[in-house]
Amino acid sequence: MKKWSVLKKPQAAVLALAMSISLLTACSGSSEKSADTGTTEHFSMEDSDLSAPDSAGDSSVAGDSSISDGLASTDGTDRETEHELSKSTSESKVTPDDTVTKEEDIPKAEAGLLTAGRWNDNDNWGYFTNLVNKGAIAFPSYGLNPCNRISVTVKNSESTPLPNQTVTLEDYDGKTIWESVSDKTGIAYLFYNDNDKPVKIIAIKDDGSKESFDVKIDKKNNKKNDSEDDSNNNAQNNSQTNQVADNEFEITLDLTPSKYKKMDIMFIMDATGSMTDEMTFLQEDFSKITREAGAENIRYSVNFYRDEGDDYVTKCFDFSTNIKEIQKNINKQAAEGGGDIPEAVSQILDKSINSSSWDKDSIKLAFLIFDAPPHSEMSDKIYETVKRASEMGVHFVPVVSSNAERDTELFGRALAICTNGEYVFLTDDSGIGESHLEPIIGDYTVEPLYDIIINIIKEYSNQ
Repeated sequence: MKKWSVLKKPQAAVLALAMSISLLTACSGSSEKSADTGTTEHFSMEDSDLSAPDSAGDSSVAGDSSISDGLASTDGTDRETEHELSKSTSESKVTPDDTVTKEEDIPKAEAGLLTAGRWNDNDNWGYFTNLVNKGAIAFPSYGLNPCNRISVTVKNSESTPLPNQTVTLEDYDGKTIWESVSDKTGIAYLFYNDNDKPVKIIAIKDDGSKESFDVKIDKKNNKKNDSEDDSNNNAQNNSQTNQVADNEFEITLDLTPSKYKKMDIMFIMDATGSMTDEMTFLQEDFSKITREAGAENIRYSVNFYRDEGDDYVTKCFDFSTNIKEIQKNINKQAAEGGGDIPEAVSQILDKSINSSSWDKDSIKLAFLIFDAPPHSEMSDKIYETVKRASEMGVHFVPVVSSNAERDTELFGRALAICTNGEYVFLTDDSGIGESHLEPIIGDYTVEPLYDIIINIIKEYSNQ
């Protein structure tokens, strides 16, 4: 079920509201007296269903205020919702005979208008487990298998969460299987493949010293079990997992919490021809995002990519605090090229993680805005790059755009799970662009993409 966040940002519903107002105006006028009754007619959210049915067949509009109340309940940003509403109303005259939407009536992307939802599989692990167990979704996806997850909570003797602590999962031979960094709640996620035999969690302190904790992994929910011959496990990366292991551990360290005061934020943009609306969004809203997120102790980077055979494969601009220069670089970009479904996702992830000047002592966020999956032959490279991102503490936030297929959704969700990030997806509610895939998730709220990005930045920071 999806819900509208109307009271917070009414501009996301501008198009639907405008059409409803125009229809009422065409019939009798929304604020004029009825010729038959002599009464004044009022239009409110309760009088019309503005929601579109989702995959569950149940959508709802949150709030019961009138349109005028909704427009008044903005949060003070410089996006002119009222102007957008009047503009849409004047340009879209709806009559009972208007049953076909003309191409010229389809709105173009405007700042703050793209709508989206967000979902965190790590926070909804039971739901994710049920989806996998019943075969609704399956992994690995392009080298990433998030099903074998170990949730580690790092705290001190006073039960205070310890953020920014490195934890490592090792096998019998002392080989590192996966490494992660605890977030501000003290949680880190470690992952292993079916043929791995994890036995220890190593906590690495700031001074380089280590503490070791024995672990016994519960594989009872896995498709394979410990009694099988290891030779049967070699192909685990090529076979899909239909079960999820459930492992949670707490480790206690004699430390005081150490919070990072700096933040590195990266935007990675698919710049192929299908991404015009999303490119326009970034060009229009990037500077606004930096103003609302704050410039103190925050660096930004923007990277673009297409595919082999295009004018370029990757185009990267390293971290900087010069917002005007970054904006200038963004404005030079155009969405062109592509043409086939897979794009150079592996190449841009490699460049973004391994060739950028990430600050070791910073909170790290990477928004990947894209609508197509990687090339399948790059799965091993993707696994190594994402593993490295987890070691560095980079949180990926995939933003899946229009015309994406199910494998793109699953890749984005696996990427978010493995780096303790969030999955974001555009919705059809804005009326902009091509259709957007409805993800296989639980209840979510439709919000402006701008708001979601700002909220995620603030939630991952120490604000």
